[in-house]
Amino acid sequence: MEKFFEVLAKYNGEINTFVWTTLGLALLLFTGVLTTFVTKFFQVSHLPHWWKNTIGSLFNKDVIGHTEDKASISPFQALCTALAATIGVGNIAGVAAAICIGGPGAVFWMWIAAFFGMMTNYSENVLGIYFRRKNNDGEWSGGAMYYLQDGLGAKKGCKQIGKILAVLFSIFTLLASFGIGAMGQINKIVVNIESAFRIDALANIELYSGVSLYSVIIGIVLVIIAGLIVLGGLQRIASFAEKVVPFMVVLFVAGSLVIIAVNYNMIIPAFKAIFTTAFSPVAAAGGVTGAIIREVMVQGFKRGVFSNEAGLGSSVMVHSNSNIKEPVKQGMWGIFEVFADTMVVCTMTALVVLTSGVYADLYAPIGTYTNDATMVADAFNSVFSFGNIGSRFIAIAILLFAFTTVLGWDHYGTKAWEYLFGTKTVKIYKVIHLVMIMFGALLTSSLAWDISDTFNGLMMIPNLIGVIALSGLVCKITKNYIDRVLKKKNVKPMYSAFSDIQAEQEARTDI
Repeated sequence: MEKFFEVLAKYNGEINTFVWTTLGLALLLFTGVLTTFVTKFFQVSHLPHWWKNTIGSLFNKDVIGHTEDKASISPFQALCTALAATIGVGNIAGVAAAICIGGPGAVFWMWIAAFFGMMTNYSENVLGIYFRRKNNDGEWSGGAMYYLQDGLGAKKGCKQIGKILAVLFSIFTLLASFGIGAMGQINKIVVNIESAFRIDALANIELYSGVSLYSVIIGIVLVIIAGLIVLGGLQRIASFAEKVVPFMVVLFVAGSLVIIAVNYNMIIPAFKAIFTTAFSPVAAAGGVTGAIIREVMVQGFKRGVFSNEAGLGSSVMVHSNSNIKEPVKQGMWGIFEVFADTMVVCTMTALVVLTSGVYADLYAPIGTYTNDATMVADAFNSVFSFGNIGSRFIAIAILLFAFTTVLGWDHYGTKAWEYLFGTKTVKIYKVIHLVMIMFGALLTSSLAWDISDTFNGLMMIPNLIGVIALSGLVCKITKNYIDRVLKKKNVKPMYSAFSDIQAEQEARTDI
C-alpha cells in the first residue's frame, strides 16, 4: 500500500506542477481580468445592485421560498448548495496551508484571485443559465460541458473542439469530485476529529503508517450519513445545505471575531505583513526573489481557487438548477458566493492565524511553518482553552464545512456523469463517490490535498477556455440586462440560447 502511494505521489506531483505553474495560473488570471473588463468592472460599478439582489433579497419569498417544481430549487437553495461545496476545508486548513507554505503574503494573492474570480464565477453562472436544458427527468442540467458544447461548439470550425473540451471537463469533474469533493475533505475531518476527540484505544491501533482503526471507523460513519442524504437527490442535498450553511458560517465568523478582538493589537501588524510579504517574501534557504514571489502567488491563487472554486466551472452546475430565469441575476449570486467565501470566511481564518500567535513570526522565511493541519485549532485554543473547547469547535466546524462540501460535489459529479453516460446510471456514480469518501479516510493528509489540487487544475483548464471564448456573449447578456432592468429600455430579453426555453421563460411573470 505504501509503495503504491509513493508512486501516486510522484506522478501526481509532475502533473500538478505543469497544471498550476505552467498553464493554469496564467489562464485563471487572464480570464478573471478579461471578464472584469468586458463587463466594465461589474463587481464594483454595480455593487449596490448585486448586493441588493443577493443578500438584500433574502426576505423575498421568490428567492428563499421552496419552489413547487421538484426539478428545480430556489436561488437561495442554489447559493447554499454552492456555498456548501465551496466553503469547506479550503477555508480553514487551506488558508493555513497557504500561509505555512507561502507566508502571510499568500493571503493578498487570495484576495486578488477572489476579486477577479467574482467575475469569472459570474460569467460561468450567466453562461450556465443561458445554455442549460432539461434532462430526461425534467430537471435542469447546466454547466461548462453544455456551454462548451453548444456555445464554443457553435462557433465556426469549433464544433469538434467544443465537444472534446466538454467531454474532458466532465471527466475531470468526476476526478475532482473524488479529490476535492471526497478525499481531501474527508481526510481533514478525520485528522481533526482524531486530534480533538481522541480515543486512545482506537487511535493506537495502527493499520499502516499514519492510518489507525479510528480513521476507518470515522470513515464508515461518514459514508453511511452521506449515503442517506445524496441518494435522495438534489432536493435533499439542497434542503440540508440551506439549514446547515448559514448556521456554520455565522458561528465560525463569530468565533473568529472573538479571537481577533482579543488580539486586537495584532490586527494592524497582520495586515502589514500580508501586504509586505506579498511582494518581498524571504526564502528559508535563500533564492531568487522572483521565484520566491511566484511561489507565494501560486499558493495564494491555488488555495483561493480551492476555497471559492471560481474558474473551476463547478458551482455553475448547481446554480443552473435555480428556478430563476435571468442569467445575470444568477450570475450576481456567483459574485456574492466568492465574496462570502474568500473575502469574509477566508479572511477571518487568516486573521485568526496571524493575530493569535500560533504563527509566531509574521516575517519568517516562507516554508518555516509546516503544521497546517491543526494551526487554526491551536489559534482557537489560545482563547477558548478550557476543556480543549477551541480545538473541538474547529473539529466540528471542519466536519460541517467539509461534509457539506462533499454533498455539493456529489451533485457536480452526478451532472458530469449524466452528461457522459445519461441519467439512468447516475446511481453508479453515487456509489463510487461513497467509496471515495471511505478512501479519503485511508490516505495521508498531504497526498489527499495534493491530488485534490491536481484534479482542480485539470478541471479548470477546459472551463476557462470556454469562458474566454464566450466572454463576448457574457458582455452582450450583461448589457441586455442593464438596458432592460436598469435603463428601462424596450429590448428583447436574452434568457436562453434555445428558442423553446426562451419562449417558456418570456411567458413567466416571476423572477
